[in-house]
Amino acid sequence: MGVLANISNHRRLIRVPPPDTSLSSPPPLTTTEGGAVAPVQGVQVRPTFLGRRVTPLTRRRLDNFRANRRGFWSLWLFLAIFSVTLAAEFIANDRPLLIKYDGGYYMPVFHAYPETTFGGVFPTEADYHDPEVRKLIQEKGWIVWPLIPYRYDTITNAPGPYPSPPSARDWLGTDDQGRDVLARLIYGFRISVLFGLALTISSSLIGVAAGAAQGYFGGIVDLGFQRFIEVWSGLPVLYMLIILASLVQPNFWWLLGLMLLFSWTSLVDVVRAEFLRARNFDYVRAARALGMPDRQIILRHVLPNATVATITFMPFVLNTSITTLTSLDFLGFGLPPGSPSLGELLAQGKANLQAPWLGITAFLTLAVMLSLLTFVGEAVRDAFDPRKAIG
Repeated sequence: MGVLANISNHRRLIRVPPPDTSLSSPPPLTTTEGGAVAPVQGVQVRPTFLGRRVTPLTRRRLDNFRANRRGFWSLWLFLAIFSVTLAAEFIANDRPLLIKYDGGYYMPVFHAYPETTFGGVFPTEADYHDPEVRKLIQEKGWIVWPLIPYRYDTITNAPGPYPSPPSARDWLGTDDQGRDVLARLIYGFRISVLFGLALTISSSLIGVAAGAAQGYFGGIVDLGFQRFIEVWSGLPVLYMLIILASLVQPNFWWLLGLMLLFSWTSLVDVVRAEFLRARNFDYVRAARALGMPDRQIILRHVLPNATVATITFMPFVLNTSITTLTSLDFLGFGLPPGSPSLGELLAQGKANLQAPWLGITAFLTLAVMLSLLTFVGEAVRDAFDPRKAIG
């Protein structure tokens, strides 16, 4: 009986708290007078972004980024310009967007039609700038042209010697081969950004993997990688690219592979430092003691910390990638001849000083693009800085 009494007394002293259901169940909701559903007053709701729940730390970083008005609006302006250039075929093209002929509708921007489709005599693809073809179509229908009726490689009908000055037909003039500068500018902006994004993502993946292996395993792995990177980084990159590009005719993918050989080292030191710092944390040691494999520890526990430092550097890596491509195109070792390129347009401006619109157009485009990316990079860097406060 004495033992039972002691157990009974201990049960009275122990108070078991009620289970915390705030993390497993949604907050209680109430219905307003208008029929809308709203959370009960006093209950904290986890913030969301684009329909997904985010942590308070991520919310603070997003608020810090929005507080930087210059970087925030630079991002939206850059995305707006890039979105316009993605639809370059619908803005600058020597093919009409839509044709109505003899009761039927045709979309030459998507499909090539022979001249016989519109009453011509030649079975080859129709030249819609030919006055005879346009007359045949307009007799039984109409044509909807893009805003700029030229592609980047279309020879315009601008009068006078080339390069010709800006006019009502060619808003930014023509280059030394009679091609519309504005059309080449739109296509060149798109290919520069796409090339920079592809190079940035590829080099970041390789650099993060190399830095993670160095920082996590250390020892011989770290020492060997560091000596290799020191030797590899000491090579004259621009001269190596010029030598390799002179051996073969480079295209988009070949040039991307050549530049990837030397650009992946830019993020290795940052990721290596983060892994060296994080591998001695208590939770990493606990994961090792529990027998968790190294690959899972790297991907689930250490890599998210290193990703923060990587994101802050990516806009600047993109900036450098675009600048390198422009430099190679300016020197004549970049994209194949005839490709729309900002560097090639700069080279034409240097060779044709009597046509200042060529150099001014290319310079202003590069200045605006790189300035926007720099402002975005500074805003991202400040947003991820824990010492920065909102506002």
